[in-house]
Amino acid sequence: MVQLFEQDIKTNDRQSSKGNQLKWCRNNVWYKADYMGYEGLVEYVVSRLLEKSSLKQEEYVLYKTEEISYKRRKYLGCKSENFLPEGWQLITLERLFYGFYNESLYKKLFTIPEHSERLEFIVDQTERITGISDFGKYMSKILAIDTFFMNEDRHMHNIGVLMDAEEKYHLCPIFDNGAGLLSDIQMDYPMEENINNLMEEARSKTLCEDFDEQIEIAEELYGQQISLEFTKKDVKEILDMESYYPQEYKERVFEIIMNRRRKYRYLFCITVRRILGILVIKQVQKFSHVELPGFHSRKNVQKCL
Repeated sequence: MVQLFEQDIKTNDRQSSKGNQLKWCRNNVWYKADYMGYEGLVEYVVSRLLEKSSLKQEEYVLYKTEEISYKRRKYLGCKSENFLPEGWQLITLERLFYGFYNESLYKKLFTIPEHSERLEFIVDQTERITGISDFGKYMSKILAIDTFFMNEDRHMHNIGVLMDAEEKYHLCPIFDNGAGLLSDIQMDYPMEENINNLMEEARSKTLCEDFDEQIEIAEELYGQQISLEFTKKDVKEILDMESYYPQEYKERVFEIIMNRRRKYRYLFCITVRRILGILVIKQVQKFSHVELPGFHSRKNVQKCL
């Protein structure tokens, strides 16, 4: 348990549709208290599963669960190391766009009727303002993660870029995944409800309300940019290692992840091909070069099953 004080609390300038979590920072470590359910558990599980993906370690924030004591109350939540180097800033896309055009990116997006054009607009404008290349590939990673884990609270205030001391822009580690895996048990997804029915109710919000449409748009425009590599055993071990949250929450999270794994098998296909490819290459590398066929979209799932 960590005890935090009023001087540690931080004003939340990154809004959420479900209210504002209590947040603190002490000794370069950020803490977040659960607000609607088991958000801290989700942050922990998602980041640990991303360790078993094609992403590099610097591409996402790693979270740990924590019990927090603040003003005579105890909270469950999570903690993470501050990922900003000295002199760097996190600039949300909403802030970036407003600073350049003096208007809201969020409001601008919803004047664009075609959902695919909304993503193209986000990518084109971000690259234009920052000079960052391949922002579309970055967005494809985010939207794939959000789809798999059903993150309902991805918006222009928790997608951002980093600006260094020389005002040069960089890609930001992916953070803020706590609104996934039906973590809102206070309002939208009560524990006593049927989990399959609840999963049907989950809605995205970045481009539109349909998770499947979002990932299809991203992969059609910018290709599949992430593969997942975790097993059923990995999920069990990650949940078993966590020591604060009730077992019923862990069992629900496990069931949801297994359901999503069955639905999005194609996100694991690159892993299968990579293993098979290594075996083939080892056998023939003395004689020729082997190049495995490309795999860029969920529409090609049959190629690797």
